[in-house]
Amino acid sequence: MTSVPNRPLLHQGGQPPLSVEQLQHWKDSITADPYRSYLYSYPHKTAYRELQPPLPLETLWRDEPAESFFLYMHIPFCGARCGFCNLFTLPDKRADVHARYVDALERQARQWSAFTGHKPYARFAIGGGTPTLLAADQLRRLFTIATGVMGLDPAAASISVETSPETITAEKLGILQEHTVDRVSMGIQSFVAAESAAIYRPQNPDEVYRALELLGRYDFPILNLDLIYGLPGQTVDSWLYSLEQALTYEPEEIFLYPLYTREHTIVKPEDIGRQDDIRMDCYNAARQVLAARGYQQYSMRRFAKPAAGTDKAILDYSCQEEGMVGLGCGARSYTRNVHYASRYGVSRKATESIIADYVATEYYNTADYGIMLSLDEQKRRFILKAILHSEGLQLSDYSGRFGTLLLDDFPELSLLLRSGLGREIDGVLHLTGEGLGYSDSIGDWFISGEVREQMERFVLP
Repeated sequence: MTSVPNRPLLHQGGQPPLSVEQLQHWKDSITADPYRSYLYSYPHKTAYRELQPPLPLETLWRDEPAESFFLYMHIPFCGARCGFCNLFTLPDKRADVHARYVDALERQARQWSAFTGHKPYARFAIGGGTPTLLAADQLRRLFTIATGVMGLDPAAASISVETSPETITAEKLGILQEHTVDRVSMGIQSFVAAESAAIYRPQNPDEVYRALELLGRYDFPILNLDLIYGLPGQTVDSWLYSLEQALTYEPEEIFLYPLYTREHTIVKPEDIGRQDDIRMDCYNAARQVLAARGYQQYSMRRFAKPAAGTDKAILDYSCQEEGMVGLGCGARSYTRNVHYASRYGVSRKATESIIADYVATEYYNTADYGIMLSLDEQKRRFILKAILHSEGLQLSDYSGRFGTLLLDDFPELSLLLRSGLGREIDGVLHLTGEGLGYSDSIGDWFISGEVREQMERFVLP
């Protein structure tokens, strides 16, 4: 590890400072369009391309320096496709389709376990799609694959499963509890029927209340509820009504998502462009309510009770999400130098084709679609994964990892400090409360020109 002098961040960097007017212009460019891009991963999957030649997974995982891994399973099936969704998921309730898919996932797991079984798993998550759309026997199989094939020790790993109100049953919740699931995450989005209908989500509020009442009978350490603000026809008052309804069930964690639309989603950007953009007003109002109820803000989207957590002795895992082993079609895998996945599609035709190719595949021993991260991209990812969360970026962690000083590498980050969107406290770079609200536009501003060019050239099938 390279030793780097410990100098205050504000005195690093060699570029001449901006004038007050230039600084204000920069801040205006960030705050004028806070929802221009949803940065939930870096680099985004639209920057992935065909890898030639394909990379052997045995070598890729043998050289991965992460001390523990994150096991993820992707179930790309939903009962219906929501109007805002551009995730890799397919509306398909057929049990035989699900069974063949889980067969393929198990086949993939048996091959990958030889590459990734040399280090323990600190986290295990099943997402989608809607994993609990699977029949009970298929849902149970996923845990058998995780423990019996991949070598997961449930006592040493936090376990999270995504669900939806209409798929919740006592039998399936019993399976989750039997397998020591720590976190159940349910997407509700809105308690107002008209708002759900506006995003093509066939959801009766009574079904939501039924699911929440049923969940309350089980002792999961963390219940997370997802809500979305900025829906067509929504007002700040109706948004706060949904938030209050959710808080009635005292979830340990709550995620608040602004509505995003893309050209390939059912709800188009022009659909929400016809109404006033209330997203920032909704966000600020919700922050006040949650703070008054004792929730702590951990990112732009995540709010949780300070005591939320599991009693398990969980292994340490890097917040940088390196060492993520993604099983299933649509899952991404992250090593330090390479991110890879199956091809990405949103249209029904493209998604069906990609899933069919996955199910028909016999060998899953190479990475043929993804991105190789340059040193610059590794640095940007390390920074973004830290500063967009309340824990912030420990400057010594950055210099210890890369052997250089943060603002020597990225002097533009001083703009966060000078504008009031960021601050340095005891050697840690944080976004301020104001800055957290602009996380997506800050992330969009900081991505590299190379990644941006790749994303802009991507044609979504």
